[in-house]
Amino acid sequence: MKVVIADPKQGKSYQTEIDENKSKTFYGLKIGNEFDGSLIGLTGYKLKITGGSDKEGFPMRPDVTGTDRRRVLLSCGPGFKKKTKGERRKKAVRGNTFSEEINQVNVSVMTPGAKPITELVTLTPKVEKVAKPEKKGKKKGG
Repeated sequence: MKVVIADPKQGKSYQTEIDENKSKTFYGLKIGNEFDGSLIGLTGYKLKITGGSDKEGFPMRPDVTGTDRRRVLLSCGPGFKKKTKGERRKKAVRGNTFSEEINQVNVSVMTPGAKPITELVTLTPKVEKVAKPEKKGKKKGG
């Protein structure tokens, strides 16, 4: 399971992976719950769950109760980007409770510990974007 740790004081976020046994500690927790950072290796930290997404990429919403995926009429917030003013659409989103189907957890630091996050957690390296080669052939237009 991926864990994205946001540090609002420094304005940075850190991504790390945890194993299956540690990810089971999140089962039953809801968005907005606070927990001790020692569950994911951040001793001395107090963390708050701010969101997540499932294995297929559907985001979690704090106002949808339960663990299952539902199609909900949305007008703003996670899982919806409106194109025109007043637009509403039915979108598939996950509930606010964690289960085995959740693949990513977003947490925010509430109270920092003595050591910085970079020393306590093994961070996953960032993937550099590779430039795509130009297409060959006739160009359309003037």
